Amino acid sequence: MSNYQEAISFIKESFGTNDFIPLHVPHFGGNEKKYLADTIDTTFVSSVGAYVDQFEAMMASLTTTKKAVAVVNGTAGIQIALKLSGVKSGDEVLTQALTFVATANAIAYNNAHPVFIDVDLDTMGLSPKAVEAFLTEFGELRSDGCYNKKSGRRIAACVPMHTFGFPVHLDKLLEVCAQWNIPVIEDAAESLGSEYKGRQTGSFGQSGVFSFNGNKIVTCGGGGAIVTNDIKLGEKGKYLTTTAKIPHPYEYVHDELGYNYRMPNLNAALACAQLEQLDAFLQNKRVLAAEYKTFFESKGIHFRTETPDTKANYWLMCVELEDKKERDLFLKYTNESAVMTRPIWQLMFRLPMYRDCQKDSQEHALFLEERIVNIPSSVR
Repeated sequence: MSNYQEAISFIKESFGTNDFIPLHVPHFGGNEKKYLADTIDTTFVSSVGAYVDQFEAMMASLTTTKKAVAVVNGTAGIQIALKLSGVKSGDEVLTQALTFVATANAIAYNNAHPVFIDVDLDTMGLSPKAVEAFLTEFGELRSDGCYNKKSGRRIAACVPMHTFGFPVHLDKLLEVCAQWNIPVIEDAAESLGSEYKGRQTGSFGQSGVFSFNGNKIVTCGGGGAIVTNDIKLGEKGKYLTTTAKIPHPYEYVHDELGYNYRMPNLNAALACAQLEQLDAFLQNKRVLAAEYKTFFESKGIHFRTETPDTKANYWLMCVELEDKKERDLFLKYTNESAVMTRPIWQLMFRLPMYRDCQKDSQEHALFLEERIVNIPSSVR
């Protein structure tokens, strides 16, 4: 308990306040007001406007990919990325149970079935070894793809999620999935600015998807982006997310089922202003992470840091407590003291809509579920 009280005092000192400290709030210190005023002055506030184009160009440049597509949120982005990869109704998608519900929901929106594979302890993200073990036991390669021998369904994609901005072991995961003819869609919603071996997350799979929700490192209130090195795939994504409308001077021609997943120019303006500050945000958060690491390690509490060959964005920082009892005590004391902390998510197979999904042992996910707590992580 004394350690927890010291942690509360340290966090309040770090943020320079005795008032309530949220988990993560946006920081608006650049051209946000200027760009928003510009959208109003030009009247281009909807999904057509210069800032949408600028945002897509900035995202492609940041991730060193060939095409970026602005969308209304990250969940919609994953849904469309899966559709673009060929996921069809009744297919299965490998992913992790230790994730935010949007990952699994996006799979379900395609009428596909999530299959939950364990995570690695060091990254808290999808484990290549666990994926390989699952496919060795249940996978069957056929002429039209990989099938699950237990369910008889086609395994159409794999969606790793870079938990809290910590990149998964991408090299090995991509190698395993390639052997089984399974495309990889990166759920990079939490990892904008994170790097794996010098490359931005989101740029490794067939496509990657980012979120710009209000609690993300860069926000535009709501919003998302799909990035890919497959230009034709990206163009198809833009087409599908803009109601599948064929260009025409005045006629409304839609030749397949499309989605109204367009990002408004207002949101894109905000996103552009935020992206201009990303490097400063990342540096600011790395300083806070270093301070946290020094403090918590001096108290015998494990502060989660980036793995070798990676550079994390430290979006939501977290500590690992001894067990569930200690976790719950830490959550109780901090929240009662106006310091917002949150446990990691409930594992997806605990939720009623995913209770019957196939899963492996989940040994590491179960361990982390009982111990990981997020602590205040805002740019100061």
